[in-house]
Amino acid sequence: MSGQEARLGVDIGGTFTDVVIEIGSARFSTKVLTTYSAPEDAIVQGLHQVCAQASIAPHQIGQIIHGTTLATNALIERRGAKTALVTTQGFRDVIEMRTESRFEQYDLNLTLPDPLLPRNRRYVLRERMDAQGQVLIPLERDDIIALAQDLRAAAYESIAIGLLHSYVNPAHERMIREVFAAQLPGVMISLSSEVSPQMREYERFNTTIANAYIKPLMKSYLGRLQGRLQSEGVDCSIFLMHSGGGIISLDSAAEFPVRLVESGPAGGAVFAADIAARHGLDKVLSFDMGGTTAKICLIKNQTPKTSRVFEVARSYRFKKGSGMPISIPVIDMVEIGAGGGSLAHVDVMNQIRVGPESAGSEPGPACYGRGGDRPAVTDADLVLGKLDPENFAGGSIPLYLDAAEAALRSVLGDRLEMDATESAWGLAEVVDENMANAARVHAVENGEDLSEYTMIAFGGAAPLHAARLCAKLGVDRCLVPQGAGVGSAIGFLRAPFSFEANRSVFMKLSAFDAVAVAALFSEMEQEATRFVRSCDASAEILSDHKVYMRYSGQGWEIPVALSAQQASAPDAATFLALFQADYIKLFGRSVQGMEVEITVWSVNAFTRPDPVPPADPVVAAPPPEADGERALFDPAEGRIAQARIYERAGICPGMQIAGPALITESETTIVLPASRSAQALGDGCIDIHSKEPRHG
Repeated sequence: MSGQEARLGVDIGGTFTDVVIEIGSARFSTKVLTTYSAPEDAIVQGLHQVCAQASIAPHQIGQIIHGTTLATNALIERRGAKTALVTTQGFRDVIEMRTESRFEQYDLNLTLPDPLLPRNRRYVLRERMDAQGQVLIPLERDDIIALAQDLRAAAYESIAIGLLHSYVNPAHERMIREVFAAQLPGVMISLSSEVSPQMREYERFNTTIANAYIKPLMKSYLGRLQGRLQSEGVDCSIFLMHSGGGIISLDSAAEFPVRLVESGPAGGAVFAADIAARHGLDKVLSFDMGGTTAKICLIKNQTPKTSRVFEVARSYRFKKGSGMPISIPVIDMVEIGAGGGSLAHVDVMNQIRVGPESAGSEPGPACYGRGGDRPAVTDADLVLGKLDPENFAGGSIPLYLDAAEAALRSVLGDRLEMDATESAWGLAEVVDENMANAARVHAVENGEDLSEYTMIAFGGAAPLHAARLCAKLGVDRCLVPQGAGVGSAIGFLRAPFSFEANRSVFMKLSAFDAVAVAALFSEMEQEATRFVRSCDASAEILSDHKVYMRYSGQGWEIPVALSAQQASAPDAATFLALFQADYIKLFGRSVQGMEVEITVWSVNAFTRPDPVPPADPVVAAPPPEADGERALFDPAEGRIAQARIYERAGICPGMQIAGPALITESETTIVLPASRSAQALGDGCIDIHSKEPRHG
């Protein structure tokens, strides 16, 4: 393998840290428990394991691409730096007032999440821009100096600056930064005009505060990680996965750490898109289930669906509108508190509920034998026969069946008069139905019919649940790729270097200014390209263009994709035709005679991805010899059956396996119920399908 660069992908999850090394076409991987107090420890541990597998030394690694949940967890757990907000006089309470919408219309006791900063950490300056960027009230330098003295006395570590309409004219924000840099050395500063230059002050202020809140933490972690890796002999470039599905430099990640929120799930979506391209699939449902959460994403034409706003830390069981909005480019996915470590309980209505609370890796599910005494999804999977207690995580983590059964009985069974197996069945069905329902809602919101989709399942827990989820959703086909257990980390190695620039410039189509639009796109393309060049100075850089449009009076926009020609020679009639076509796809009809507006403009610059070779065709072959049998509970039939066990490494392309069966590997297990069959494909994917496909 000498002469080929070794590339390392690292994904820190809530339970496991996944480490993958690729050298040419060879790949080696491992899963280690996440070390919360010092996440870099798990990375180094996993690094040594995969280097030993690949027979290379750490100094031979040429590139590291990293994704992490640290930024997300810091926001959820409120473990950020002491942060202040500086805003326009009269707008101090924007982040507390929110948008005044009710995500539960009939809940009389609705509780909104607390803002990230209390009121005594929010400061104002007398200044004002109008919506066109004209100065209404000039900003006085003496006022900034006086405020700096107050902030110095309060010993803030980080400051978010978010002024009204600064996305149009950032002059006042930049003036404040200039004074603060001189008056408050060592204090980190985040400007809303740089972090999220978009209209809607609540989302923009909140995003800037989130960036400032986690900036010291992430800057410290990234510095420690770089130093620790260098001490292990690794002195290569380190890049970070961002939420939009691309890679940015270490310096950019340290400056804009809010873009790292959801970086792990984004890697999973990139992984699924790569598999979709190999198999020529245009409609794919990406299903990523790990130790803490499950993520579902729609992928059309081998491209994950994207958005420019998402929420973290939802307070009402992941209900839309109950969380903290982050206004950055992001792969659009629905996240459910349903992972292997998600804990179950019985509510006041005597119903089983699962998540969002997770056992994580410390202490972990009850079956880990690390002190956990509440049942998790992994405990149910073990009791139902989906997991081998002697070969979990490649045998590195023994599982204790008696501890799982005891936890299920004590928390669920005794309350509901069920034995351990029935309790596990109930827990698993609740989890699977939660995920199925979330997928249905996500599909309906996007105008899609899931029966036309192929599922791609990955993450340590997804192959255990994928077949049952397909049955609930009416999905006939599911692919489980090679390396499914560490799919997000592999996805990091497939992602392009990229950066998306956004601008909020309000424009009605009746007042469309083609010259101004072309200049705006050119400016954004230069900005985005400059970021990508900082990661890769020589690669060819491509760009995508979008505008966000709506009918006048509507409260939200839809994204409209433009070709390079349409962006360089903009035309109002073309924009209108594209908008109406996309609007009809989503809502079934257009609105005649209504004015159309553009609110946000977007350019995404990215390096050209490597061509994806198609998967080799296969010829059907009989199954391999089974390695044994195990009792497996089939929820569709409500009974236990004997399932044949096959080692995935012993399955050759073309081989067919009929359920009930279990296909095992070190990082996950594929569960085939009696209603499903599977075939190994040329690229190592396991193709799971209904024994009796639906017709019509």
